[in-house]
Amino acid sequence: MNKVAFHTLGCKVNSYETEAIWNLFKQNGYDRVDFEQDTADVYIINTCTVTNTGDKKSRQVIRRAIRRNPEAIVAVTGCYAQTSPKEIAEIPGVDLIIGTQGRDRLLEYVAQIRAERAPINAVGNIMKTREFEELDVPNFMDRTRASLKIQEGCNNFCTFCIIPWARGLMRSRKPESVIQQAEKLVAEGYLEIVLTGIHTGGYGEDLEDYNLAKLLVDLEKVEGLKRIRISSIEASQITDEVIEVINRSEKICRHLHVPLQAGDSDVLKRMRRKYTVEEFMDRIKEVRKALPGVAITTDVIVGFPGETEEQYMNGYNFIKELGFAELHVFPYSMRTGTPAARMDGQIPEEEKRARVAKLIELNQQLTVEYATPFIGDVLEVIPERPYKEDPTSGKLMGYSDNYLNVVFEGTEDMIGKVCEVRLDKVGSEYCEGTLVRVLENVKNGQNEEQAV
Repeated sequence: MNKVAFHTLGCKVNSYETEAIWNLFKQNGYDRVDFEQDTADVYIINTCTVTNTGDKKSRQVIRRAIRRNPEAIVAVTGCYAQTSPKEIAEIPGVDLIIGTQGRDRLLEYVAQIRAERAPINAVGNIMKTREFEELDVPNFMDRTRASLKIQEGCNNFCTFCIIPWARGLMRSRKPESVIQQAEKLVAEGYLEIVLTGIHTGGYGEDLEDYNLAKLLVDLEKVEGLKRIRISSIEASQITDEVIEVINRSEKICRHLHVPLQAGDSDVLKRMRRKYTVEEFMDRIKEVRKALPGVAITTDVIVGFPGETEEQYMNGYNFIKELGFAELHVFPYSMRTGTPAARMDGQIPEEEKRARVAKLIELNQQLTVEYATPFIGDVLEVIPERPYKEDPTSGKLMGYSDNYLNVVFEGTEDMIGKVCEVRLDKVGSEYCEGTLVRVLENVKNGQNEEQAV
């Protein structure tokens, strides 16, 4: 049996696409082996290019695969492959470069390379692509939540971001295809589906008379689906219609990831973001009215070119006032080819590190403040794995619908089931709880009610 190994760099969309590519190989009789430990016949490296460091890491992994088995076919896909195919082609031993489109032909290319032993560069002009690439994932390794990619590409062209050039313009998956895949995932036993994409909240912008709000309404009708989680949505895309749907929904999770990027309107303008801090605050207030107790998580870029100490503190105070449930904090990292890389006022690395550290400290405070009011409440938690700090402790870890990471005593057969857990103690890394009862079994879809 042929063996294939994968290495994924970058975002959750890349992870989803790696699983989809693995499904193609599995259907064609391949066995999946560990990238670092085993020798494979085909190596697939799914690359990232969001920063210059991402490019460097991608090249390192490519060379590592070539060294592991010089006779293997080495295929490079993903964002770095899309933006810099010539750089990759200069690495001796690379057989296939395929970018971020047309990956359904991977097996065909592998067969051609085996027959001809000639490298293939299959990267096309992504900016001309208008069709969504259908790559399904029927099930996920070691996952109790299923991801469902609903769109590709981005039309925003933020000044710090290379992604539109790596992923192309907005392309939405056809609604009937989304619903069909959701039904398949529920049939496989998944109770929670995470809607994902490069610019998830922009779903439907390229469709006629259909948008994210309408998709959420249609997904609500999928029998057996218990949770719908939106991986990320821009503040400018939280429309009144979306808020109305959230308000009526019984399945949309009390968790929205809404990227802020900067808490100062002048910095946001230089980033070419489509909102002011006042507009951002207004949208979050409306969401909280529609979905009481909602966890709002966000991304923040620290040290954007020209960001003064005053602007940074404006952002710090805005974040504190808004009360996010969790922050993902990143120092600005220069990406060659973006307008921000050419801007004056680049912030010294030492200053960026200091600003990041201060926000991370604030994050720990905000996380505890968000979780504290839920102490004593019984939450529905789907445990995903044994407690990572001590897998033999008899404890499980999983997320509530409002994105609290909860640890509680349980047995491994509870993994993937909906459990009612009383929240006893909160912390910045995880919360602690007590199992009340098991409600449902993800794997067979049968309802269970087991008091503890």
